[in-house]
Amino acid sequence: MDILKNKILEEGRVLDGNILKVDSFLNHQLDVNLLNEIGREFKRIFAKDEITRILTAEVSGIAIAAITAQYFNVPVVFAKKTESKNLDEETFEGNVYSYTKGKQYKIRVSKRYMSKDDKVLIIDDFLVNGQALLGLKEIVDEAQATLVGAGVVIEKGFQKGGELARDNKINVKSLVTIDSLF
Repeated sequence: MDILKNKILEEGRVLDGNILKVDSFLNHQLDVNLLNEIGREFKRIFAKDEITRILTAEVSGIAIAAITAQYFNVPVVFAKKTESKNLDEETFEGNVYSYTKGKQYKIRVSKRYMSKDDKVLIIDDFLVNGQALLGLKEIVDEAQATLVGAGVVIEKGFQKGGELARDNKINVKSLVTIDSLF
């Protein structure tokens, strides 16, 4: 996706610890025109699959997932990182280690919003260590739904997340794979 590659080259910033900062257009301030192109591309990639639900993790994936869902005409469910009074008691759960926060999370989706009849597409902004995808896959597996694949905007190919996810039978399609930050 040339438009995405160019945006990364023009506005992306590299920080210590192999952090690629794309917050000016992807996960803090949002370039809605770019997100529309990303959503269209995920629709093109997964067009033959009968997606019934899109799943993402709270917070950064929500905007991308919501715009992508327009093209599939399906609902988005996002896995919440914190327990709250407005989350149903009965949930599917997964475990996620956040690379950028250095913290372990339990993520949850209400059992009301996913079933064994669903064909789920996971959408996420980054693939670094693979833990978010594995945690979301845990939720899909617990729901006995079908995981069609995972659409990732940016994959850091020099880290092990893509390999880990693919070794765990996740059909990962990344729009851009970065082989080095230097």
